[in-house]
Amino acid sequence: MDTYDIFKKLSRGAKFKRKEKRNILLINSDADKLNKLPNTNIAENKLQEVKMEQVNENFEEHDQLAGYEITLLGNMKADETGKKSKKRKLANGKNDEQKRVLLEQEKVNHFRNLHNINVVGKNIPNPIISFDDIPIKQDLKDNIKTCGYYTPTPIQMQTIPTMMENRQVLACAPTGSGKTAAFLLPIIYQLQGPQKKGFRTVIVCPTRELAKQTQRECERLAEGRGLRIHVINKISKAVEQFGPNSSKKFDILVTTPNRLCYLLKQEPPISLENVEWLIIDEADKLFESGIHSFRKQLEQILVACNNGRRKIAMFSATHTPVIAKWCVHNMKGLVRITVGQRNAATDTVEQELLFVGSESGKLLAFRDLIRKGLTPPVLVFVQSKDRAQQLFSELIYDGINVDAIHADRTQTQRDNTVRCFREGKIWVLICTELMARGIDFKGVNLVINYDFPPSAISYVHRIGRAGRAGRKGKAITFFTIDDTVNLRSIAHIMKQSGCEVPAYMLTMKKQSKKEKKKMLSSAPLREDITTIPEYELQRRAKRRRRMQNDLQLKQRKIIERDEQILRRKKKIRDMMKFSKKTKKVSKRKDEFKKDNKSCKVK
Repeated sequence: MDTYDIFKKLSRGAKFKRKEKRNILLINSDADKLNKLPNTNIAENKLQEVKMEQVNENFEEHDQLAGYEITLLGNMKADETGKKSKKRKLANGKNDEQKRVLLEQEKVNHFRNLHNINVVGKNIPNPIISFDDIPIKQDLKDNIKTCGYYTPTPIQMQTIPTMMENRQVLACAPTGSGKTAAFLLPIIYQLQGPQKKGFRTVIVCPTRELAKQTQRECERLAEGRGLRIHVINKISKAVEQFGPNSSKKFDILVTTPNRLCYLLKQEPPISLENVEWLIIDEADKLFESGIHSFRKQLEQILVACNNGRRKIAMFSATHTPVIAKWCVHNMKGLVRITVGQRNAATDTVEQELLFVGSESGKLLAFRDLIRKGLTPPVLVFVQSKDRAQQLFSELIYDGINVDAIHADRTQTQRDNTVRCFREGKIWVLICTELMARGIDFKGVNLVINYDFPPSAISYVHRIGRAGRAGRKGKAITFFTIDDTVNLRSIAHIMKQSGCEVPAYMLTMKKQSKKEKKKMLSSAPLREDITTIPEYELQRRAKRRRRMQNDLQLKQRKIIERDEQILRRKKKIRDMMKFSKKTKKVSKRKDEFKKDNKSCKVK
């Protein structure tokens, strides 16, 4: 929460107006003189007399002016009252119009306050109350209803009319509030139908899963319009399909930054000259600093989208100063839209912090939750790929349908896992930060943070997978003694969303900047997730080393044998060459002898 948010909260409903009053100064000066008198009753009487004299003088001046006439030329005379009455009529007309405008603005502000919508910018359009207020065709309205959107959410109320007026937007709203539809509807409305101009809209997402989800939602909303929506699946095919020599029969591209930058580096590169809208979803993730940053890729994409009418819209569930600063400097006519408090969790998710003592206590606590009964589907977040695989190998024999998804798995495996989870074949899905952004799994009842999140923003995105689109959900976060560094910030988020938090968590020592950077750059070292005894692990490790040594010996023997075979083959080739040479020499000798004999005979 920055200074602007604090000022808006403190000054909500207040009006700042300065009205000049000439007579108040005179009355106050006389009142100060009279207050110095010893008798208070006399002072009060005198003060009333002074006030009455001032009022009478004002009325006398007004009466004198009312009957005053001005001689212009000769017998022409003008009544001052006529001029004043005309001026009063004009002023009253203007005042009525101003009052009407102010009343309308007051109604709009009241509506925004009811829905916790905060806007910053100039000439901001009024929010919509229903989808019927949008000037769109009936087919798009029917698609909206078939997709399950009956009333717009707060972010849709303000963002849709703003983008329809071609205004650049920075939107921040809680998870599951309908941000995807908020930017898809204006795009579909403005593109109208298919054209042979190449890509006219580019939507950049941090993960392939989120890109495919956005493509599915866009196809549902644009049904019947003929718009071609594409996702880059195979780069080898994409170079031929979307290159400059292609037919350019495509309109919307949904992709990740790395894949698009790869296509831009090819010869010839993919053309983005006709791009009218550049949408950056989960902008805070793409603007992160460190190893996982996509800032350089975004700069390349912005350079490639060199259309003069290009507009940018950024959407995220969390707000960071880096994004706000970049948008202010690079986006003209920017409108900043915020729903609710910034970097706050949704109210529909019941949050709980569970102390488990040590790393070994996490598995016991998780199995205790299973014993009490889980209502699938359930998402479990861990900090690394290795830990995801370790937890999967522990839970696979507990009688529940469990699977893991992380970056080491192939794209086909990841797609199959996500599909099975959506269909209900998988009850518990173990995942890393890969699935924490934007993915919409309908019906997720429970999110378990098996490993403590590295930051408050990561926590907000993780628990946002539950309680989407107004549904109820629950989030349980395990923490150990080593996780107390980041506990205070997450406890404050829980308190803001109305959850009960122990008082000692809110008074803990604040995390320093160095510790924050360390937590974000590298995950803390944790014990392996396993229930196998130590001696068994050592025995398996020795066996593994022995097998590796045997394998290395076998490989050496195979290499040596291959080398021997090659040496023998070389030797045989040399012998064959030598034998051929000797045969040639012997033939030449025989020919020479024959020639000599023939010469002697002659």
